[in-house]
Amino acid sequence: MARKKQTPVDKPLSANASDSKENVLVDAAAELAEFAARSLAAAEAMGIKTEPIQHFWLAPAQRDVLLTIPGISKMLAAKLADQDAVFSIWDVASLILAIAGFLPDTVDHQQRALLIVSEHLTERLLHGIDGPPTPPARKKRKPKADPNTIFQFRISLLDIKPAIWRRIQVTDCNLTRLHDYIQAAFGWENYHLHEFEIDGEHYSQLSPDAVDPDLKFLDEVDVYLSRRLPKPGKRTRWLYEYDFGDSWKHEVLFEGFPPIDRKVKYPLCLEGARACPPEDCGGTEGYTYFTKVLANPKHEHHQEWRDLMGRFDPEAFDVKKSTREMRKVK
Repeated sequence: MARKKQTPVDKPLSANASDSKENVLVDAAAELAEFAARSLAAAEAMGIKTEPIQHFWLAPAQRDVLLTIPGISKMLAAKLADQDAVFSIWDVASLILAIAGFLPDTVDHQQRALLIVSEHLTERLLHGIDGPPTPPARKKRKPKADPNTIFQFRISLLDIKPAIWRRIQVTDCNLTRLHDYIQAAFGWENYHLHEFEIDGEHYSQLSPDAVDPDLKFLDEVDVYLSRRLPKPGKRTRWLYEYDFGDSWKHEVLFEGFPPIDRKVKYPLCLEGARACPPEDCGGTEGYTYFTKVLANPKHEHHQEWRDLMGRFDPEAFDVKKSTREMRKVK
């Protein structure tokens, strides 16, 4: 991309500037809107406003989040639905402006999803205008996993009775890999965004370029179990949320360090109960309604839900299948 003299564009501030949750959202929305406007002005001065951003990408879950915004134009919606579409600086700035306009009116799970996606978009937009940052002189040393320690967790979906849960054993790994194991053990399909909440901090999968230490969401990639869990094996509780739309919240209970068995292949699902809810069924309330309708052939919506969801047995659980799926994680 040919560039004229560049006008510096600063990344918007983190949404942690105010103690009031409402004020935080208003501040974050204002900062995003200001950032998008400054970016467009800089791109206009450089003559690159309509040029495509090189190496721009959006994960399917990020596209789904953006398509929930009422202010998205039909043209941008069509691009978001097309995996091969090319996005210009103007397009990405418009997406950020749409997030800024919608953010103050959202509920908790939407707020988190939009803030995560906005971090990715601002990084991509900065690269479109200023180019990629100069790599540091010394590469950060990544933590290594401990191959000789086994971690045991009991993971339960919250707010559903009877309980839907899994007990798993895994070798040391980062939170991204633990997320993959949870998805596999339960039977989720990894369509949506997620986060871990640990000691008041929120961790998620960020853009590879999101290096701001003040981010509301911290990068989960370098957070290893061996560095976050107590050495004596004290029971510890984390929160894992999957799909900020349906808001499936899981309790992740660390149960300790079982002795490693050299004859056993890890990861391993030891036991559990009940089937994972279908994707996009409306969260805990939608799932409760769905199972009631499914159990009553005389219900007016019984056949409609059967046709929509297919065969579903809420009591079904196969521990061997869960283990097989966990071992497919790469």
